[in-house]
Amino acid sequence: MNVRFLNLHESYRELQEELDEAYRRVMQSGWFILGPEVEAFEREFADYCGVRHCIGVGNGLEALHLALRAKGIGPGDQVLVPSNTYIATWLAVSYAGAQPVPVEPNIDTYTIDPSRIEAAITGRTKAIIPVHLYGQPADMGPVLVIAEQYGLFVLEDAAQAHGARYQGKPVGGLGHAAGFSFYPGKNLGAFGDGGAVTTNDDALARKVRLLRNYGSQKKYSNEMKGFNSRLDELQAAFLRVKLKRLDEWNKRRKAIAQQYLDQLADMQGIGLPAVPAWADPVWHLFVIRSADREGLQKKLQDAGIATLIHYPIPPHLSEAYNGPEHSLPLAESLARSVLSMPMGPHLQSEEAQAVVKAVKGISGR
Repeated sequence: MNVRFLNLHESYRELQEELDEAYRRVMQSGWFILGPEVEAFEREFADYCGVRHCIGVGNGLEALHLALRAKGIGPGDQVLVPSNTYIATWLAVSYAGAQPVPVEPNIDTYTIDPSRIEAAITGRTKAIIPVHLYGQPADMGPVLVIAEQYGLFVLEDAAQAHGARYQGKPVGGLGHAAGFSFYPGKNLGAFGDGGAVTTNDDALARKVRLLRNYGSQKKYSNEMKGFNSRLDELQAAFLRVKLKRLDEWNKRRKAIAQQYLDQLADMQGIGLPAVPAWADPVWHLFVIRSADREGLQKKLQDAGIATLIHYPIPPHLSEAYNGPEHSLPLAESLARSVLSMPMGPHLQSEEAQAVVKAVKGISGR
C-alpha cells in the first residue's frame, strides 16, 4: 500500500459543492479585497477562538510580524522565541527590527520549556512567542505567569494549532494576541496563502487593521506607515466553508494519532511525542524521533510510506542567522532525529495501520 504524507485532493472532493458555491458567490459579487466574506470569516473565527477580534492578513508570518509592530516592538528590543520551531517565528521578530533570543524546548513535547525562560530575560526583553508546535499547545500557564512578572507581551504562534486547547481553552485567546497561518496544509487551510491575528486587545486590533492596509482605515488617509497584507475574499469564503468542518477533521486526526501512540508505544529506537494532561493537541503533524532518521525514512519510502522532516535545520544554524552565539543542543538534537509520519483528516485507518506495520517491520518488532 502506498501512503501519501497528506492528501489535499480529498479536502476539495469532500467539500466540492460548498466550495464551488463559495467561489461562485465571490466571483459574482465583483468584490475581491476586504469585503463581506473577510468580515464574516473574521467574526466566525474570532468566535471560534473565543476572542473579540480577528484580523485577516496575507499569511502567518505577517500575522506575527504585524502583531509585534502593533505592540510597538522594534529595534533595540529582544523577543524570546523557541529554538525548535519553523524559521517564520524568528523572521517575524527580525522583520519588526527586534532580536530573536532562543529558548530551548521540552524534549518530549517539542514545545518551549517554561523552566528555561527566566534565564533568557534581559532588560531589553519585551515579548515572548510560545509556539504551539505540530498542533500541540505550549505550556501556557507558566509562560503567562513569567510574562506578567516581567511585563512581557505574549504572542502565540498558533500557525499549526487551529482548534487545539490548553486546559480546556482554545489557543488563539490564551496570550495577548496570536498569529495563525492558513497555508493549504494547515488544519484550517485555504487554497492559497492566508493568515490572521486574534486578540482581545482593542487598540492592538485597530493597529493591525491599519498596518495590513497601508496604514489606512479610510482610502487615501494614511495614519501610519503600513503594509499590504490582506486576506482576500476568495480565500476567506473557502475558509468559512472549512471552518465548519474543523472540529470534525481534527477529530479524525486525533483518531489516527491515537492509533500511532497505542501501537508504536515502547518500540525500541522510536521516540513518541508526549501529551501532557493539560494538552488537547490537534496533530497538525505526528512527529517521532529516531537516531537513524535517514535510514528509517529511506526504508519507509521503499515500503511506499511518504514521510517528511520538520525541520532539518534549526533557525540558529540557517544561513539567515549565520553563526549562533552559543550552542542549542536540544534543538540540534531534534533537528537530527525528528521524522513526520503521514497525517491528515483523509488518512484512512488502514493506511495508518500500514505505517505502523512498516515501522514495526523495520524496527524488528
